[in-house]
Amino acid sequence: MKETSIDVAIIGAGPTGLFAAFECGMLGLSSAVIDALDAPGGQCQALYPEKPIYDIPAYPHIMAGDLVENLVAQAAPFKPEYMLGQQVIELNKAADGRFRLMTSAGNYVDAGAVIIAAGAGAFGPNRPPLDDLEHYENSRAVQYFVPKRADFAGKRIVIAGGGDSAVDWAISLSEIAASVAVVHRRDKFRAAPESLRQLAELSAAGKIDMVTPYQLHALEGDRKTLAAVVVADMENQIRKIEADVLLPFFGLAMTLGPIAEWGLGIERNHIAINPATAATNVPGIFAVGDIATYDHKLKLILTGFAEGAAAAHSARAYLKPNQDFGFEYSTSRGVPEAGKKSAAA
Repeated sequence: MKETSIDVAIIGAGPTGLFAAFECGMLGLSSAVIDALDAPGGQCQALYPEKPIYDIPAYPHIMAGDLVENLVAQAAPFKPEYMLGQQVIELNKAADGRFRLMTSAGNYVDAGAVIIAAGAGAFGPNRPPLDDLEHYENSRAVQYFVPKRADFAGKRIVIAGGGDSAVDWAISLSEIAASVAVVHRRDKFRAAPESLRQLAELSAAGKIDMVTPYQLHALEGDRKTLAAVVVADMENQIRKIEADVLLPFFGLAMTLGPIAEWGLGIERNHIAINPATAATNVPGIFAVGDIATYDHKLKLILTGFAEGAAAAHSARAYLKPNQDFGFEYSTSRGVPEAGKKSAAA
């Protein structure tokens, strides 16, 4: 058991939580960053580290894993304490206004303020209802994420789904795979227009097999090595697609977990905040990123960055209500010990 006393406890080590740690450091606040995953980065690191992101300012494109690495390096001069591989399971507010958090590892954090940057909460893949699915999952013949693109080189890949993940990975993996087939129950896909244009071009060139309108029906193999994916159309006409790997992209099942029990204003599995301050209904607790909601919110990483800065400033005002604060731009103030690596880097 470990006890940590800190200015701000940040729940969630995704991009928004990491940037909030940097902003807290710029304001002279110490922070601890707590996450159930074993490494910083949240979904960017766990689900698609080698997927390019195109809407980060000043980066025409950047791999998700590289973005995480940069954010960790940016916060490193302020030495945030990383408490990874553990979930916050209890959060209580004491009479003096400070918070006491307990993690699933039995560690305790005493914090003056809390910033919740937990993304969409705990997540896991929506799994297709197929016989013997678990056996093929165990052998990695069925996977729900692409942590390392190179692992799929020379493979016969079937991708199921009709959203951005299915389309983007079909385009990307078509460069290295032996074959790529995309299975979707409709002819229309829900993806960015430019991605749909590329998908159509690759299909016309014979590099991607568009299997529509079909749905997953069964898996063929020895319950370890996959031989084929069986699909069926709306009239139950069967087709077999030779495959080494099935990648079902049917989205993630999200739950708030213990966060739902903390007395916060919950709206449709999100935490309602004041967009000007990132404040929740509980004084001293702030929420940022995908878990936070308000009217007309744009769910973008850059929105979460702005909310992280607002939450850090609000946390400072909460912790030091009688202390004047002269705002300084980073170009004027600089960053102490810039470039020094943190323990989590």
